[in-house]
Amino acid sequence: MPPKKAVRRRERRRMSRADAQLGMRVEAGSADGGLIPIVTESRNISGSGVYCLSPHYLAPLSKVALTIVLPEVPGRAPGQRLLKCEGIVVRCQGSAGARRDREYELACSFLGLDAAARELLDEYVVWRNLQALRTGPRPVRARPGATARATAARKPRAAAAARGAATAAARSVRRTVTRKRGTVH
Repeated sequence: MPPKKAVRRRERRRMSRADAQLGMRVEAGSADGGLIPIVTESRNISGSGVYCLSPHYLAPLSKVALTIVLPEVPGRAPGQRLLKCEGIVVRCQGSAGARRDREYELACSFLGLDAAARELLDEYVVWRNLQALRTGPRPVRARPGATARATAARKPRAAAAARGAATAAARSVRRTVTRKRGTVH
């Protein structure tokens, strides 16, 4: 059998995503009509959604109430901000860990964010990504249940992605500067 060629997948996300451990609360409806409050920490966030771990299974396409604590961003008014909005569960999969207490990987898409909240969130994501570029690539943490071989295989890709993002940002700045001078590269 001939070896498979590496196929590069097209990125389908429209919004930039940033790794961030932010305190958050998810409130979901239960079967008996009550609310299940879940206090957790995000893994990453974008202007369109958030990814976190949950001790409870939440059915995809169910509505949830989200409250996310956004830290202070330099250049903005001091203090933390609470981002409150509705969301919809787009994915809830069991983590492949060997732990007794089961955890679920939960991805929620934001619904009806007003312009001010989206701007605040976008500013945080950009600031967080710039911080990550300045400090260099972070060590890749193994997901629960991931094999050492799979984790080792991702490390070069993560470093290459960080270098690619920095190069693309530099190219964009260079194009902007040269356009202002009247030359285009």
